[in-house]
Amino acid sequence: MTIKPDLSQPIPKDLGKVHFVGIGGSGMSGIARMLIGAGHQVTGSDVRESSNIAELRKLGAKITIGHDEKNVEDCDTVVVTSALWPTNPEYLLAQKLGLPILHRSQALKYLTAGKRLISVAGAHGKTTSTGMIVTALTELGVDPSFVNGGVIQAYGSSSASGKSDLFVIEADESDGSFLYYDTAVALITNVDPDHLDHYGSLENFEAEFARFANGAGEFVAISSDDAGAVRVSKLITKEKVITFGFAEDAVVRLVEVDASGAQVKFTVSFEGQNYATELAIPGRHNAINAAGALAVLVGLGFPADKSLAAITKFAGTERRFELHGIRGGISVYDDFAHHPTEVTAALQAARAVVGQGRLITVFQPHLYSRTRLFANEFAQALAASDEVVLLDIYAAREDPEPGVTGELIAKAFVNQERMHYVPNWDDVPGAVAQIARPGDFVITMGCGDVYRQVPGILKALES
Repeated sequence: MTIKPDLSQPIPKDLGKVHFVGIGGSGMSGIARMLIGAGHQVTGSDVRESSNIAELRKLGAKITIGHDEKNVEDCDTVVVTSALWPTNPEYLLAQKLGLPILHRSQALKYLTAGKRLISVAGAHGKTTSTGMIVTALTELGVDPSFVNGGVIQAYGSSSASGKSDLFVIEADESDGSFLYYDTAVALITNVDPDHLDHYGSLENFEAEFARFANGAGEFVAISSDDAGAVRVSKLITKEKVITFGFAEDAVVRLVEVDASGAQVKFTVSFEGQNYATELAIPGRHNAINAAGALAVLVGLGFPADKSLAAITKFAGTERRFELHGIRGGISVYDDFAHHPTEVTAALQAARAVVGQGRLITVFQPHLYSRTRLFANEFAQALAASDEVVLLDIYAAREDPEPGVTGELIAKAFVNQERMHYVPNWDDVPGAVAQIARPGDFVITMGCGDVYRQVPGILKALES
């Protein structure tokens, strides 16, 4: 079992030399990048090389591959994530030395001090919605700071320091740390059941979202359609609540959506005026994300027409239906989707792009608890694919559970001829190459390390 974040740990006024245990993740690397920009000396460690680590090294960070006690011997503050195991040697030595050990949310709170904070939360859609808000604010002439859970393609980064007082963050609900920030504006994309291993029940999960909303200093923007969000809305006591979605009474209302092509087109209604537009990215879910971003912007006082035009400049984030290459007429994409609702949305968007081509999904389940709870839902969502190559579970922060493997999803799949369970990592590229033919679209999917299969798949397709 991984560590529980101790948010009672006081944040030092000066972090000094900061060491990140697990520095390569999007969130951790983004925070590290901003601390470097603020003048801090930054070191870090991780289990493997990555593009994030390469970029941080260019900025002056000293990063070690592998965890070792010596990595923390010369630092003032240690930053960790909830995915850290309590047996980690760097964590243990930091405890022994009495060093301040901050959860990454505390490091982020340190960076956002004195800023007008826009916190984006929800079971899914956070990274894209955050990217849309950041892009739109920039287009509207504001220079926001931001820390996102994924790289915004237009900026080539998951974080940046801006000159304005606005700071946009992706607020993580998985461990409850989204409650920790001094949020001015709260955007709740949805409250789809997830992370119930942490919260214990759906009621607790939704109650924490209500706490998050009610803690916002200015206003809340929340989905009018998601069932969980509707229940949370009834618990919100804030005076200013801006709903968005398809519901007749939504403040920012989606009138119609055409998600049949590579660029989703939609019309949104606000204060009696209709605005038609299209995004540079596909998917009905992204029209909903855009409506949420628009709710934030009009809540901040920006004109609806200019705000919507600014949102359309958003060109996507990495690991969200991202094309990596074409080999032998077979296109290979990667996507971060890891919850049944996300998988459904991602495959619907992919289907609009692939047209008549076959869709081959290479899916890696994430977490034993999520797989156990949603095996049937994953099987149903993956059925939108023409073929499925299913990997075993990426454990992340969890211990193995007896009897819980990727095979639970495989057995629940409706058409066994289209399901290919490949638990051996090294066998995956070959399995994909055997199935794929010219005109097909292959999409690796999951929030673990399934993206590392892409180079091998491209190579296998070449041969």
